[in-house]
Amino acid sequence: MAEARLEAVNPLYFKNLREHVHGLLRGAIVAGQFRPEERLNERGIAAELGVSTTPVKEALRRLEAEGLVTTQPRRGIYVAFGEAQAEEMTLARAALESTIARLAAQRIDDRAIAELEGCARMMAEATASGDVRLLIALNTQFHQAIHAASRCTYLVRLLEAQKLYDQLARQALLSDEAERAHALAEHGAVFAAVSRRDEDAAEQAMRAHVLRSGRSHIARAFRRNATPAAAAASPVVGQTIRMGEPANGN
Repeated sequence: MAEARLEAVNPLYFKNLREHVHGLLRGAIVAGQFRPEERLNERGIAAELGVSTTPVKEALRRLEAEGLVTTQPRRGIYVAFGEAQAEEMTLARAALESTIARLAAQRIDDRAIAELEGCARMMAEATASGDVRLLIALNTQFHQAIHAASRCTYLVRLLEAQKLYDQLARQALLSDEAERAHALAEHGAVFAAVSRRDEDAAEQAMRAHVLRSGRSHIARAFRRNATPAAAAASPVVGQTIRMGEPANGN
């Protein structure tokens, strides 16, 4: 039996079952739990989640509208998200966040600097104590404070399109102690540059942070099980995803 990559649905979620199944599948795909071009077996997914195929079918339709899966006529549904798309999202986020940080350094006022300093201080404390849940929340708060200080609206709206991916990547990365130390140092560099209103340094520090952390997540999520041969070749299309079910099952 293949290793499970999705958790069974908690009975407390049955009231909002469709939303929950959609969220679980979307999160698993974005986090690299399914290979690019991997065939998704509706019955296998439903059995693994402990639900009927109805909410799975609906979730897959929504995921196709979001561009995460694609339907191939007479063949089935395949994952359309992988390392290449994650790299593009990392590059897009780096461009947007670094520009926002530059504008924040240009426009920030003393009150916003004090708020950012308080957030940075709490991040240091959460890192030292190993409080991952709090650190994830503070990490998000830190970036939102930068956004607010920049007084940007259009660029921040553009970031919303990949908010889910950024959140999942942040959760995965900050579960690692070494990554938490990296993130703390990088956020400290961003804060220092923004607080002294050094536009060039703020832009460079934010870009470096987003690129390094983004590529670290990509390596963890999409290359953790890759062999040298698998890394050099595309995944085989049409394989079952779990539980030894035949490739032509639905």
